[in-house]
Amino acid sequence: MNPYKINYKDIMNVKVKTTPQNVKEANEGLFSSKMNLPQAAEHCGMSIKEMKLTFFEYLKYHPITYK
Repeated sequence: MNPYKINYKDIMNVKVKTTPQNVKEANEGLFSSKMNLPQAAEHCGMSIKEMKLTFFEYLKYHPITYK
């Protein structure tokens, strides 16, 4: 067995299970501009389109935080 051989299955992204906690963290990261949309979608295991729809719902019920 070669110790320098790369296992490509370990490198590939693993599907993250979508949980309410992950979605909350992603929405708060988008709201405060700490994450961009692809990062947030990957964080909670959603597609970019699903994340957009979820974030638009989040914006409906959270007021702005700047003057």
